[in-house]
Amino acid sequence: MPTPRLESLIDRLTAEGVEFVIIGGAAAMIQGAPVLTLDLDIVHRRTPDNVARLLRVLTAVGAHLRADRRNIVPTEAMLLGRGHVLLDTTEGPLDVLCEIGDGQDYDWLLQRQDTIARGGSVVRVVDLPTLIALKTAAGRPKDRVMLPVLLATLDERNRES
Repeated sequence: MPTPRLESLIDRLTAEGVEFVIIGGAAAMIQGAPVLTLDLDIVHRRTPDNVARLLRVLTAVGAHLRADRRNIVPTEAMLLGRGHVLLDTTEGPLDVLCEIGDGQDYDWLLQRQDTIARGGSVVRVVDLPTLIALKTAAGRPKDRVMLPVLLATLDERNRES
């Protein structure tokens, strides 16, 4: 599982009823890969009601744009848009992705996710084959380093089932 602070952030999002799918390193950790990440990457449903719930959580955790020293807070327009909203919060870094790539949004991920029971709720996490494909397509050095671990985790899971 992610760090306790990021787990707290996941719990806050879930308790508020935010519809989201966890991707990135946190998804790998939740799926059992022996990796470490210090941030939480999510793709959220871009509807006004869901964005309002997300904004309530972001306000509660003091979210502001990471690369900006003016403490600019996320807005509804940002979260309904198409880009990536990179935030610092009191619970740790949070990357809120409106979509991963063209057409790769929350609805696209719903067909490529696993559900994980967490307390009395369920958390959606991108499935390992999709995470591997996304990391491969990204091609960044940090993603290439993670690929062998993700592939080994998937192989182990396939052998166990």
